Amino acid sequence: MDLHVDLQDRRDVAGQIYRGLRARILDGRLRDGEQVPPSRELAQRLGVSRNTVGVAYEWLAAEGLLVGRGRAGSFVQNAPREQCARAAATRGVKLRPRAVWSELHVPPPAEPPAPYDFRVGTPDAALFPFETWHRLLARHLRAAVMTAAYADPAGHPELREAVARHVGVSRGVRAEASDVLITHGAQQALDLAGRVLLEPGDRVAVEEPGYPPARLLFQSLGARVVPVPVDEEGLDMQALPDDTRLVYVTPSHQFPLGIVMSPARRRALLDWARRRDAVVIEDDYDSEFRFGGRPLETLHSLDRSGRVLYVGSFSKVLLPALRLGFLVAPPSLQRELRLAKQVTDWHSQLPAQAALARFIDTGALARHLRKTRREYEQRHTRLSEKLHHHFGDTLEQLPSVAGLHLCVAFTRGGARLERELTRRARDAGIGIEELSRYFAGTPTRHGWVLGYGGVTVDRIDEGLRRLRTRLAGAL
Repeated sequence: MDLHVDLQDRRDVAGQIYRGLRARILDGRLRDGEQVPPSRELAQRLGVSRNTVGVAYEWLAAEGLLVGRGRAGSFVQNAPREQCARAAATRGVKLRPRAVWSELHVPPPAEPPAPYDFRVGTPDAALFPFETWHRLLARHLRAAVMTAAYADPAGHPELREAVARHVGVSRGVRAEASDVLITHGAQQALDLAGRVLLEPGDRVAVEEPGYPPARLLFQSLGARVVPVPVDEEGLDMQALPDDTRLVYVTPSHQFPLGIVMSPARRRALLDWARRRDAVVIEDDYDSEFRFGGRPLETLHSLDRSGRVLYVGSFSKVLLPALRLGFLVAPPSLQRELRLAKQVTDWHSQLPAQAALARFIDTGALARHLRKTRREYEQRHTRLSEKLHHHFGDTLEQLPSVAGLHLCVAFTRGGARLERELTRRARDAGIGIEELSRYFAGTPTRHGWVLGYGGVTVDRIDEGLRRLRTRLAGAL
């Protein structure tokens, strides 16, 4: 029997034997009742262990394609082969998803970190307090697992209380524990809010440029998403459609431009929502890392009509892999939000929730924030200074006093220049993102969004020096 096995990948030798024999059974090359080689013989022929062949034979037997007959050996079965062949034939049938999924733009796969990594949204894992977190997680792991029961979809009670206190102290958000719902990051918070509040065809306003995952999420729910331009004060209220049901904004540190929504614009948005019976979702993006000026009051703290849902995440503060965030919503929505959470995934991981509650209550989060804020402020300052030094005549830095990234716009050139310069940067080992990718419509600005969470101060210097050398003559 001709059976080829690639021994370069020994981890999958049994799988290769299984797939090879299965294909021969299904296409008729091994007929009903035909004996397959004894495991010892096939193992010697292929130069593998007998146990490896035995595992492949066991898989085929479990699928009903082989049957053992004592010392006589293993033989092909006909009826299961025909059933498998019919099943294989049906795999070509195309099941049709909802039309919206064919219309959505598929985000590009994440690229591996570049030697000089200026990508957006990446905190520095080296700053994460692994030892403290490991100790807290281990303490709560056994207790959470030994309960052997599902938990409250709204989240661990102690974490809801800790989050309510945390946002009250740090951002002036007035919330009780009962107002807080624990989620898998900000993205699930948006999903739950959309599931509860939106009917198919409702209009949702998002910032332009803005956060693509939020835009894609609302589109996937069947909403009519309209991008609304952002000016130097924030969302342009004159461009906001009258029939908008929900407005998604990042007022503390507009993503990606870094603009802080002005007090006047905040009041105007809240007044507009009240008059139009609309809902505002406030994503307090990167508000923990503010390096200058007094932080403005949140929309939630200014709201007097209960129309603002406040979304936060620990992805940048701690690590994205933890998938922990929260949603602060009025009592009128709590029952429905809990139900939406339950039918989606029931609840987030209990050990991690309990560990985070303790992490907040012991002051470890506050200490971690002070440490990371100092480090990121140094990177923010160095990146700004070096950008001005190397590219002051060709790149315009947009004002930013918070977050983990800076935004720069080209003073000349358009899409073609942006593509060419980005290609040159990546060829030089510099991870960088185009500003245009954050526009839903035709971009009105071209440039770069430069993150500094994943690059240390010394590598900022070398990375920008290399970038300047690589772009010599092109700017």
